[in-house]
Amino acid sequence: MKKVLSVLMLLLVMVMTTACGAAKPAAPSSATPSPTVESNGKIAGIAMPTKTSQRWIDDGNNMVKSLEALGYKTDLQYGDNNVPNQVAQIENMITKGANVLVIASIDGTALTDVLQKAHDAKIPVISYDRLITKSAYVDYYATFDNFKVGVLQAGSIETALGLKDGKGPFNIELFAGSPDDNNAKFFFDGAMSVLQPYITSGKLVVKSGQTAYAQVGTLRWDGATAQARMDNILSKNYTTAKVDAVLSPYDGISIGIISSLKGVGYGSATQKMPIISGQDCEVASVKSIIAGEQTTSIFKDTRVLAAKAAEMADFVLKGKTPVVNDTKTYDTGLKVVPSFLCDPVVVDKTNYEKILIESGYYTADKLK
Repeated sequence: MKKVLSVLMLLLVMVMTTACGAAKPAAPSSATPSPTVESNGKIAGIAMPTKTSQRWIDDGNNMVKSLEALGYKTDLQYGDNNVPNQVAQIENMITKGANVLVIASIDGTALTDVLQKAHDAKIPVISYDRLITKSAYVDYYATFDNFKVGVLQAGSIETALGLKDGKGPFNIELFAGSPDDNNAKFFFDGAMSVLQPYITSGKLVVKSGQTAYAQVGTLRWDGATAQARMDNILSKNYTTAKVDAVLSPYDGISIGIISSLKGVGYGSATQKMPIISGQDCEVASVKSIIAGEQTTSIFKDTRVLAAKAAEMADFVLKGKTPVVNDTKTYDTGLKVVPSFLCDPVVVDKTNYEKILIESGYYTADKLK
């Protein structure tokens, strides 16, 4: 009997030892893949520009989910649209031992020195959505097809006004994004590739005369800045004429433009709202589309973008080459960055349920 008890005690000790050894790392949930040996315990620094846009909150959350699903620890920071603040946050990530940096810059031209520090510390850098420029130390770039975004925005105006059918002339005003964001120029160039022939032929008229990129930019993508500019355009050029369309590159800018237009009677029973584009499908703008104010927005599924950026980071740290689909377009001024471009989609009143609700991006209740 003693011999049997001894054997049983030995077996019990072995089972407990095995269980304790397995319990040291946190057990993954059934919904989370087990971390790979190579990436387990490594830190991904995630620098996002601002929390003033729901879009960037979603990007940050999706990046955390995607990277943690691959077994990485994450350090997510928001720069509050303050460049020195974002630089300090990235420096802190480097000091704390980040193994990779994923950066959506506030000002893509302002990170040269801090990226030098990352390079010196042998930390790879993934530029996220907005290309970082003036640096040779951007390893990869994950974004959407930014030129195509502009084409889609302008295409929605072209279709709504019937320009392909020869209708016109119509009055249009042009807005672009923040001049310190590399994406803004791609959006504008894409849009103008569609609109410029109609402007040249006279089917579209810009009564303000403001057509150059330098004239139409909106610093920090700020809706209040856009609203003030639209107020000025309306008071100087549209006391008797009407606005038929507005090219807006982003939902926050669109909201400002709509506020300005409402202030002079647009959106009423006697004066319908112009055709107005947008981007990011923010909740307020989707509600505006449903209400018949904003016409369209461009949906860029941040879940897809975050998963792609996380995959890039994972591959780089494992010594693998990430999958890219563009090796010619995105130039920092010191190197052309291998990039992956995700596809944007136009959303309007006819398809928002299918694209945004049925995909699980929003619940129906959130858009009520």
